[in-house]
Amino acid sequence: MPLHPMEKMLHQALFLQSAQRLDQCPPDEGLEVAFAGRSNAGKSSAINRLTSQRTLARTSKTPGRTQLLNFFQLDEERRLVDLPGYGYAKVAKSTRNEWQQHLDHYLSERQALVGLVLMMDIRHPLKDFDLLMLEWSAQANMPIHILMTKADKLKFGAAKSTLLQVKKQLKDHPAPLSLQLFSATNGTGCDEAWDKLGEWLEITPNA
Repeated sequence: MPLHPMEKMLHQALFLQSAQRLDQCPPDEGLEVAFAGRSNAGKSSAINRLTSQRTLARTSKTPGRTQLLNFFQLDEERRLVDLPGYGYAKVAKSTRNEWQQHLDHYLSERQALVGLVLMMDIRHPLKDFDLLMLEWSAQANMPIHILMTKADKLKFGAAKSTLLQVKKQLKDHPAPLSLQLFSATNGTGCDEAWDKLGEWLEITPNA
């Protein structure tokens, strides 16, 4: 079975640089997709699965360890960005507020950003951070694609039911959003996620 064109592209991902503030980011050109999620939503595992690389994004037993924006280059024009995780980070409130400020600057001012992938643990959807990201997405009119991660932790019927429930809750949300089931463990939803990334990063099926 031939590889999905986006899978081939993502497998080429290389760490480019980290940045704490907007002025430390790579030049604001080309196309960028950012990945966000609460600290325990399985963000690093999802990035590693989608890029077919085991250690591209660091997975940590200490949630909230990623405090920087991490940029990964796909080619001269395209990048992925791993955004800081929030929720369980054991840091002072002032530090957390500072991260929030830097993240807000990146999300609101970065011209290269074309889409946001939001990871939510299917067993704990729509927490405060998720609602905050959806609110930002609505204000910026930024497309947001939700991966309901760890879908393998539930039976298929229960996972599907949760997906439909969250869809219903978000039906009238002003953000330009879409959502799907995803599992980094067994690969559920990879094709759908690759399709969305390919659409945003303008990868043609014959690429």
